[in-house]
Amino acid sequence: MSKTPDIGAPAPDFTLDAVRLTEGEAIREPLTLSAQRGRPVVLAFYPGDDTAVCTKQLCSYSSGFQQFTDLDAVVWGISPQGLDSHERFARKHGLRMPLLADTEHRAVESYGIGMGGKALRRAVFIVDAQGVLRWKHVALVGLTYRGVDTLTAQLRLLDA
Repeated sequence: MSKTPDIGAPAPDFTLDAVRLTEGEAIREPLTLSAQRGRPVVLAFYPGDDTAVCTKQLCSYSSGFQQFTDLDAVVWGISPQGLDSHERFARKHGLRMPLLADTEHRAVESYGIGMGGKALRRAVFIVDAQGVLRWKHVALVGLTYRGVDTLTAQLRLLDA
């Protein structure tokens, strides 16, 4: 497994295909991290669509979506499943954030959270408006995740 990027280092850039629901319509488009400069980005890497802990995690972020947007932050869910799986997952649970398909594990590897094969560690990275990594949490065991309150507290520190 490669090493996760250091806090204070430039966040590894990537472009991945994504799907997001807008008024019931699935919008599919490539998203590039560096294109988000000017606002913070929360990268939520999760192991799998429609699994118990991942569903709780992404649903909590979706429920707290306004708290992120109030801080002008972008939230992306990233996992190895394809766009069709992501769309079903988003529709089933009414997820409000884009879900990015890292089917080739490019972002997973550049963020050092791969576990061999197709497995990955549950991880959240916060990238500031200049593209610098400012906070990270990489789970040793993926049964827990960092909640909206923790993430929004970290986002508020970016402006302090």
